[in-house]
Amino acid sequence: MDRNRSEMSNSRDNIRKTIGLLFLWLAPLAFLTFFYFYPLGTILLTSLERSENGLATLILEIFQSTSIKNVIGFTFWQAALSTILTLLVGLPGAYLFARYDFKIKSILQAITGIPFVLPTMVVATAFNALLGPQGWLNIVLIDLFNLTHSPIQLTNSLTAILIAHIFYNTTIVLRMVGDFWSHLDPRIGQAAQVLGANKIQSFIHITLPILIPAIASAALLVFIFDFTSFGVILVLGGPRFATLEVEIYYQTISLFNLPMAATLSIIQLISTLSLTIIYTRLSSRLTRPIKLLPKQFTQRKTKNWQSRLRLIVVMGFILCLFLLPMIALVLRSFTRIETSGITNQPFGIPFTLDFYRELNINRTDSLFYIRPIVSILISLGYALITVCLGLLLGLPASWALARNRESTLNRFIDPLLMLPLGTSAVTLGLGFIIALDRPPLDLRSSPILIPIAHTLVAFPFVVRSLTPALSSIRPRIRHAASVLGASPSQIFWHIDLPLIGRALLVAATFAFTISLGEFGATALISRPEYPTMPIMIYRFITQPGALNYGQALALSSILMLITSLGMLFIERFRIADIGEF
Repeated sequence: MDRNRSEMSNSRDNIRKTIGLLFLWLAPLAFLTFFYFYPLGTILLTSLERSENGLATLILEIFQSTSIKNVIGFTFWQAALSTILTLLVGLPGAYLFARYDFKIKSILQAITGIPFVLPTMVVATAFNALLGPQGWLNIVLIDLFNLTHSPIQLTNSLTAILIAHIFYNTTIVLRMVGDFWSHLDPRIGQAAQVLGANKIQSFIHITLPILIPAIASAALLVFIFDFTSFGVILVLGGPRFATLEVEIYYQTISLFNLPMAATLSIIQLISTLSLTIIYTRLSSRLTRPIKLLPKQFTQRKTKNWQSRLRLIVVMGFILCLFLLPMIALVLRSFTRIETSGITNQPFGIPFTLDFYRELNINRTDSLFYIRPIVSILISLGYALITVCLGLLLGLPASWALARNRESTLNRFIDPLLMLPLGTSAVTLGLGFIIALDRPPLDLRSSPILIPIAHTLVAFPFVVRSLTPALSSIRPRIRHAASVLGASPSQIFWHIDLPLIGRALLVAATFAFTISLGEFGATALISRPEYPTMPIMIYRFITQPGALNYGQALALSSILMLITSLGMLFIERFRIADIGEF
């Protein structure tokens, strides 16, 4: 009898827990259903409607097109090559961050994290300011050797694309691999050396197999970002290079060929979703039961000259890679340089604030002209709305995952939360155009569509920022409050919320900075009267004239400053967790 009562009690508890989880998931799943799965499903239907024989036949027809095959091949090729080069640059830095403790380490970690939150348009503009025809490198060479043309032609080249991707994604390797590596017990490798293995053998046969899940997860995430790269390819690749992302944008904006764009989106979606599923599986392996230690027990000081030399060389290279483009961008925004070079100027640098002044001037005297400074206010408004939506949806989702991540329901839903991260932003924008143009979701002409798209992109970052903090709260604290008579809502407001305050700030900052820099989806769905900063930057870059280019540099510098401050804020308050970005 007692056994039956116990089973019934456990059954009721399980039912209550399931109902509670479903209640927490209600708003996030409704949001994903209406603004993610529904638009993507509409893209699929649009593709099917174009062919009487089905989607497979239509895709086969596309692959018979030489130009489309070249685009698809280049998409995979540049992503794979960028990923390999990013690993080669990032792994030595990950090792040094993981195994050494030095004075300026926290500052370097903050600096290396800035590129991750920089908008792609800013990254592209920064490398254009450094390596472009009127970039600093060419300007200095022209001035030194009295040349008549730019000696280095890196824009509109694969080299420029690869360098920008390395700059943009190296921080992923440093964080994901470095954080995991820093918790590994170094005595494992030392034991192998005692048994006769040298350092290389110990690394290959002991350390590397343990690191493989972290390296593979980082590589997959880098590949996904490179595979869906848009702003970098659009600005630095020029007309010679196009990825699926750029081709979708071209088919939609230039040719108005929505069926072709939808079909290409399906091809890209299948690829990215497959990679995302693999990524979530690998990320879960980072929590397997191996002995992990706090960083103070795994890191050592740089006591000998060999370790100091390694640290100086590797960190010097990484800092040059990260800082030179950003410094070039800021300096270029304060200089007016003609194509003939920078001769006959004091120190060779003509300083000016003209480009920043122009941001608040309407030289066309047109009522329809949007001053660039207005785009800053518009972007900030969209970002604030994105923060509110992201936290309203991310908090219940994170709370549900933290309560019981191993439940069947959570194990099924958790990978779904990562899907927007692995989905092309241009594809999302195209889905909004096709799906949200009729009741009951007639939002195609509504400005609210922008922060909705931004929230989709920021949502995985919000959840991944909040879940570790919620998981770290000891259940006994909640149980004690419950015993004393606190309701679930009181427990949340008076116990959970104060304990996750730092994580909330980090999640809000992630959402804010991601919204400020989002370009792919915004380029398709934004209205001309409500341009964001990345949209305005792209407009100036694609228009001729030194004044337009200078305003693009000024806006990019402002956007970089805001997002950089956001990254420094995240670095100051984030709660480190293995396998989380």
